[in-house]
Amino acid sequence: MRIDVKGRNTEVTEELRGRIGKRFAKIERQVSPLARLEVELREERNPAIRESQIAEVTLLLKGVTLRARAASDSMAHSVNEVSDELARQVKRHRDKRRRRRAAEVEPRPAAPGGARPAAS
Repeated sequence: MRIDVKGRNTEVTEELRGRIGKRFAKIERQVSPLARLEVELREERNPAIRESQIAEVTLLLKGVTLRARAASDSMAHSVNEVSDELARQVKRHRDKRRRRRAAEVEPRPAAPGGARPAAS
């Protein structure tokens, strides 16, 4: 999985990049190596907004796009929240695909008694 990190109104430090890589490693094991994760970190400059540190992620998979957003007063906390939310979405998406695939493979049950009732 390729991870692209960009910052708006904030500097993306190496420590923050390391945290992002560590937090999204679990998701990386669950998705295709061709998947792309875009992480956008930004800071709202309005002093009236208490939760000014915002992390937004977009996970581009084959045929589906998953997005998550989290805001808090700390960028590290925002990254943690958004990674947990995306992990839930990936798990749900994988479970849906497994159920759909299992339904396609599973044969349809026969009528009770094994044969059709005789017409009168």
